[in-house]
Amino acid sequence: MPFKLSLENKVAIVTGGSRGIGRAIALEFAERGAAVVVNYNKSPEAAEDVVKKIQETGGKAAAFQADVSDFKQAEALVKFAIDTFGDLSILVNNAGITRDQLIMLMPESDWDAVISTNLKSTFNCSKAAVKHMMRKRTGRIINIASIAGQMGNPGQTNYSASKGGQIAFTKALAREVAARNITVNAIAPGFVDTEILDAITPETLEAALKLVPLGRKGNPEEIAFAAAFLASDGAAYITGQVLGVDGGMAMM
Repeated sequence: MPFKLSLENKVAIVTGGSRGIGRAIALEFAERGAAVVVNYNKSPEAAEDVVKKIQETGGKAAAFQADVSDFKQAEALVKFAIDTFGDLSILVNNAGITRDQLIMLMPESDWDAVISTNLKSTFNCSKAAVKHMMRKRTGRIINIASIAGQMGNPGQTNYSASKGGQIAFTKALAREVAARNITVNAIAPGFVDTEILDAITPETLEAALKLVPLGRKGNPEEIAFAAAFLASDGAAYITGQVLGVDGGMAMM
């Protein structure tokens, strides 16, 4: 039978879903039929805007505030999804921050904040979600990592470590839960046109893009389509993998 990339009757959580890549994923999932919980921490207006856009096109969505670096709040997020929409089929661990600085100048607090927000949140949400998915004997977990976790990036020892940790976490958890028909994969974006790039000078960005074989930035919608594929039934035999959406940069 022809494969249709549909997420009908699925319920998804997208952490950090109010802007950037998370926003694009939430909109893409809803367009393909999923009910979406848009998680946010400090951007209620942006999250409600995503929910409004989904509902205006006949989709189902709800916003939920939670600092997912805190386990209890991550548990509350998963409970909210199940209570609101009756299920949890897909978890996208997208919440993330940067605190860029050379290691000699990096405060310990910036290291801790990035590891906690980017990596510990992946553990917290996955642990809470897996309990439900194990009982159902099915589920999809998608971790939004980064090319920085594969290649490293100067001035980003904290960010690179958090994203490299997400990749290793992906592979380990995929082995743990495969017997229950739960897949766990990561996406490693390259330079994507989001607010994170605003902190990079035009000169630095121009130099970086010369390392990208396709010669351009990606857009959030391209990451969102990759996430939709990994969340779909057609990706049921893919687990423990890192899908690079980076314009070919990681192969250099």
